[in-house]
Amino acid sequence: MHSLAAIALPDLWDRLTGTQPNPDRWVVLATLGAALAMIVPHGLWRLSRNAITIAHEGGHGLVALLTGRTLTGIRLHSDTSGLTVSRGKPYGLGMILTAAAGYTTPPLLGLGGAALLAAGHITLLLWVATALLVVMLVMIRNAYGMLTVVLTGGAFLLVSWLTGPQVQAVFAYAVVWFLLLGGVRPAFELQAERARQGAGDSDADQLSRLTHVPAGLWLFLFHAVSLCSLIGGGRWLLEG
Repeated sequence: MHSLAAIALPDLWDRLTGTQPNPDRWVVLATLGAALAMIVPHGLWRLSRNAITIAHEGGHGLVALLTGRTLTGIRLHSDTSGLTVSRGKPYGLGMILTAAAGYTTPPLLGLGGAALLAAGHITLLLWVATALLVVMLVMIRNAYGMLTVVLTGGAFLLVSWLTGPQVQAVFAYAVVWFLLLGGVRPAFELQAERARQGAGDSDADQLSRLTHVPAGLWLFLFHAVSLCSLIGGGRWLLEG
């Protein structure tokens, strides 16, 4: 038994830290097309946006913990909205960073994922994503949120554990393209919502109240992060 563990652990470590060959260019372009197909049509976006919400609320929660706040829980709703509740001072740098993390996390995750894929670390990307989803699951406080995180994490686990390098590459590239492209649309949706009827409880408006900086400038930051991540990450994926 000890000898099996001694064999299995180095093998697992080699799988995680080793590199895998980059897929053919047509695979990269096909996964780009698949990601666009999940984001551009409004009907599909209403479903696929749940994955962006997971990253959005997970970003709020992670930064809250990193800045010393107490994370009370995360809720994900069927209308693709979410809520992350943390305790601590209702002002200051920690609160500002926590509020700013939501819209910036999905594209930054996509950028980090693109860096890993460009370096050939496909399996590592899948396992890191699975680990993050498992940690997030602990903080989910509603049934719909638990269902979406379990299904998403299960997909990552099954692909990373049961499939070969080719399938892993297709899945990983599709996920990263989705984060990069899907990270762009929510900021435009927020901008449109604020133009139509206002969105006084949005992250941009909360940040405006915290910093006395106009909400429009925070929206500009969200746009800048998402578009720069898409440009940089897209170049890494296409040149890999």
